[in-house]
Amino acid sequence: MIVPGIWDSEPEHWQSRWQDERAARDARVERIAPSSWTEPDAPDWRDAISRAVDASDAPPVLVAHSLGVLAVADWLVTEPAVADRVAGAFLVAPPDPDAEAFPSAARGFTAPTGPAPVPTLLVVSDDDPYCSPGRALAFAGTLGAEVRRIGPAGHVNVAAGVGSWPEGRRLLDGFADRG
Repeated sequence: MIVPGIWDSEPEHWQSRWQDERAARDARVERIAPSSWTEPDAPDWRDAISRAVDASDAPPVLVAHSLGVLAVADWLVTEPAVADRVAGAFLVAPPDPDAEAFPSAARGFTAPTGPAPVPTLLVVSDDDPYCSPGRALAFAGTLGAEVRRIGPAGHVNVAAGVGSWPEGRRLLDGFADRG
């Protein structure tokens, strides 16, 4: 289940590429569909995650990037019976809602507030312009998430030059295989 960040993920983004690769192999992969991509509304994103998960044939792994990480973290602690509905959460490059660089359009999103009831992996870049490693590690502590630091990778997006991000695909496959 793909949970992009603000403005969705463009076709060159690793999330879109992974979705296309899975679709080419006849594997079902869904993307959330909030109505508020450009002016993100946290309850709308939470509802979009619920709709997508409920439409899934089997409990999915949520694959979130950027603002999607905050949406998933919120959904995991506020939605009932999460452990029965999702297999885990693969969270990449969280933004810090208290940082100056955080988009004002997304001010309704907050830092994680409690432990995730499912296996969770938080992937942290050491030079993410939207979140310091220390703050990302604090998010992981709140969530009870396993952490994987990947060195300097910017915001792990198109602008950072990660392309289809094969290292991330290996991390996701390893994470999913454990669950």
